[in-house]
Amino acid sequence: MAKKPTGKNTSGRGQRDLKVKVKTARGRKLSSTRWLQRQLNDPYVKRAQAEGYRGRAAYKIMELDDKFRFLVPGARVVDLGCAPGGWCQVAVKRVNALGEKPGKKIGKVLGIDLQEVEPIAGAEIHQLDFMSDEADEKVKEWLGGPADVVMSDMAAASSGHKQTDHLRIMALCETAAYFAFDVLEPGGTFVAKVLAGGAEGELQKLLKQKFQKVANIKPPSSRSDSSEKFVVATGFRG
Repeated sequence: MAKKPTGKNTSGRGQRDLKVKVKTARGRKLSSTRWLQRQLNDPYVKRAQAEGYRGRAAYKIMELDDKFRFLVPGARVVDLGCAPGGWCQVAVKRVNALGEKPGKKIGKVLGIDLQEVEPIAGAEIHQLDFMSDEADEKVKEWLGGPADVVMSDMAAASSGHKQTDHLRIMALCETAAYFAFDVLEPGGTFVAKVLAGGAEGELQKLLKQKFQKVANIKPPSSRSDSSEKFVVATGFRG
């Protein structure tokens, strides 16, 4: 027998019911449970899984490149701290590293990380500390010349203290910038993740000395509650 209408507003109930809820397991911190629930309900996570990318971060570099157009066919790209590989996957397609775009120049993508990374079709992955001696010379040798793009989505291990984490990632970003100065072709681009927190001034000053334009942007795929943003420096002066 069919139930009588209750008179309650049920609009949107189907959408609410689709939201994944995660129970707090014994031994799991509440913060971990919230992170897991956010991941399971994140549209970018779902999209990455559906489209074969190794993480939602792939969409950040897509959005940055859509705006600034640095991953062009034929470009030689270095991805610092490339694990798990989503940025490399995007770069491979956009610089035509596999030669899938007839009539377009064929680029090269080089991924660098301290840990071993699963192979990525069209990218050359090396386990290397980019801060080690001669790392810049090795990278240029592997690329067959200087890079057109150096990009970094690296973040230092979290300490749980916001200001400490901010200072750590800014130090890492500055180190990546100095590496970029050693390997970039004149006219090249440097892209890196930073955290808002007050210590960005020195990095900005440094980049403005070395590049024609320096922009700070928070791409749409960055979570609204995250303090991350990206610096995009174009037109390396050499």
